[in-house]
Amino acid sequence: MGAAGDVAGLVAAGAFLMLVLVLAVPILRLRRTIDAATQAITDLNARTEPLIGNVTATVEGVNVALGQVQVSLDGVNAQLARIDTITAHAQQVSGNVANLATVVAAAASNPLVKVASFGYGLRKAASARRHADTEREVRATMKDRRRGGRHQV
Repeated sequence: MGAAGDVAGLVAAGAFLMLVLVLAVPILRLRRTIDAATQAITDLNARTEPLIGNVTATVEGVNVALGQVQVSLDGVNAQLARIDTITAHAQQVSGNVANLATVVAAAASNPLVKVASFGYGLRKAASARRHADTEREVRATMKDRRRGGRHQV
């Protein structure tokens, strides 16, 4: 019985050895795959490291440019605030000039209207007087003719 147990132990050991050999082949292939993946990751890391450095430099450059743009915008906003103030003052001056022009026009137009009216009345009176003088002369002439005609008859 000891011999049968030894044989069974040898068979079990042989089967275990076969199992180990059968499993060793995929494990070795898996090791090669893992080594290849590790190498690919190392290569990728080596290639992306300069790219990441370039991206970092580019982002820093963009940040500097944005800072300069912000400074420029602050300057533009300050100038716009000054222009708003100037525009408000110009609007106020324009309103004051318009009011002054209205006052001057009212003050000047009233005497001008009076002078124009006086001139018109004077012309009308002179015309009426000339017309009246002419009419008086015509009447006197006609009266003299009528009188002169009676004395001759």
